Amino acid sequence: GYIQACRGLMISAVCLGFFGAIFGLVGMKCTKVGGSDQTKAKIACLAGLIFILSGLCSMTSCSLYANRITSEFFDPSFVAQKYELGAALFIGWAGASLCIIGGSIFCFSIAENNNSPRRGFAYNGAASMMSSRTKVHNSVPDKTPPKYFDKNAYV
Repeated sequence: GYIQACRGLMISAVCLGFFGAIFGLVGMKCTKVGGSDQTKAKIACLAGLIFILSGLCSMTSCSLYANRITSEFFDPSFVAQKYELGAALFIGWAGASLCIIGGSIFCFSIAENNNSPRRGFAYNGAASMMSSRTKVHNSVPDKTPPKYFDKNAYV
């Protein structure tokens, strides 16, 4: 019975993770679908909640299975084959933790200050800097732009 419960929880965790990824892609600011920035923030928060729920399902499944393994391992009256905690459980716990952490980051993306508009930065072009080899040592200033640039002018 507990194996069926663990399977059901893991299948639901995978399905929730899939739908969380879809909502996460729609809720990102870099995508064109999803509407305004405020709507995208709400969709991203929904994706975060789904990821947290997926992580909790996975964490519950791994913990339930590990609890059963340890209780059977330390039970002296249990005579069947005894199992130990393996790498799959530890990977499951790590994946569930990452899913919960990622979901909480998605949830906090809605907390960004939406009242102030985004400030744009204007590009004024690179300032030309002449190296010491290309400087003209005439008394009359040259009005033509320099033909040789230092490597810092391209950065």
